[in-house]
Amino acid sequence: MIRHDLIWAALDKIAEEKGLSPSGLARLAQLDPTTFNRSKRNTATGKPRWPSTESIAKVLSAANVTFREFSELMDGNAAGRVPVIGFAQAGNRGFFDDAGYPVGGAWEDITFPALHDPTAYGLRISGDSMSPVFRDGDLIIVSPASNIRPRDRVVVKTREGEVMAKELVRRGAMGLELKSLNPDYEDRYIDAQNLDWIARILWCSQ
Repeated sequence: MIRHDLIWAALDKIAEEKGLSPSGLARLAQLDPTTFNRSKRNTATGKPRWPSTESIAKVLSAANVTFREFSELMDGNAAGRVPVIGFAQAGNRGFFDDAGYPVGGAWEDITFPALHDPTAYGLRISGDSMSPVFRDGDLIIVSPASNIRPRDRVVVKTREGEVMAKELVRRGAMGLELKSLNPDYEDRYIDAQNLDWIARILWCSQ
C-alpha cells in the first residue's frame, strides 16, 4: 500500500544515503530547494501534500535509484537485527568470508528497517578519510547483495586487508576506479587481482 508518510520516508532515506538534507536532495534533482521541506508535506489545514510523480522521477534519476529500490524503501516498516563492527576491525581476517559477508558471532547489533537483504551489515567509520560525507563514528549500512553502479558509494576490501569507503567511478575487467570522498585523500585504482570484494553502501547515520 502506498502511503503519504512512507513516500516521504523513502525520499528522506535517499537523501540520507547521499549525505544530503531534503533541500540538498531537491537541488540535486534540479528542483526548487524547498520542494521536500518538512513544512510542505502537509497543507495549512493538515491535509497531506504528496510529492509529484515528476519530482520523484527527477530524484530517482539524479540519485541513481531504481523505482524498485524506491518501492523497497517505502516498504521499510519491518525491522530486523543488523550486525555492526568497527571500521578498523573490518580489515582483520576472519570477519568476512570470500564473498564479503560477515561471519562469526561476536557482533554488536542494531535494529534497522527491512533492507530486503538478509546479509546486510553495519560498519562504524573510523578516521576522517571519508569526511565530510562520512564522519568519524558514523554508522553505514552495507549490502553485499545489492547491484552496484557508477556513482554509488561503496566499501571495498583488498586482498591485502585494506578496507575503504569510496565512490565508484568505473568498474571494468581490469579493476576499479574509485573517487575519494575527502579531497585531501587521493583517488584510487584497485587492480582486479587485488580486489577481495566490493559492496554498496545503502545508508549512513547523520
